Amino acid sequence: MITSLFAAITALNRVLFVAAAAIIFAVVPMLLYEVVARYAFDAPTVWAMEASTLVFGPHFMLAGPYLLHLKGHVAVDIVSEHLEGRARAAMDIFSYAVIAIFAAVFAKVAWPLAVNAYEMGETSFSAWNPPIWWMKFIVPFALAMLCAQALAEGWAALRRLSGPAEAGS
Repeated sequence: MITSLFAAITALNRVLFVAAAAIIFAVVPMLLYEVVARYAFDAPTVWAMEASTLVFGPHFMLAGPYLLHLKGHVAVDIVSEHLEGRARAAMDIFSYAVIAIFAAVFAKVAWPLAVNAYEMGETSFSAWNPPIWWMKFIVPFALAMLCAQALAEGWAALRRLSGPAEAGS
């Protein structure tokens, strides 16, 4: 049951990862439009640069949890690269526990900030001044998904640790 729950979390994070990758396809036309408008017609937009910046936030936040599953984050593996079998699994469990705690704490801290931004109807205060409160909810959501993915990866490491001993461990 728990293994299927963690598989569902990983599957959801994969969907979010693909969606985040697709977001980039919105940024390129925005910036292209800005460059053409600015340099060909001497008519820069008030929205293109800010919109592309607002799109990059969800891109990075939503891709992070699945990137953890892919082991695509930068890692300092001076010790863990020399470990094998159960010792490596134990190190992984510790690492994923730290990530899960970190993500959970920051998600808890980010949630009231998102709610406050919604209640205030927060905008960017620029010339374009779009509402940005909705983007603030991506932070606790992405951190909660990172926490869930870290727990899923920790569970997989725990299963490796409790499984039969590998040769050389």
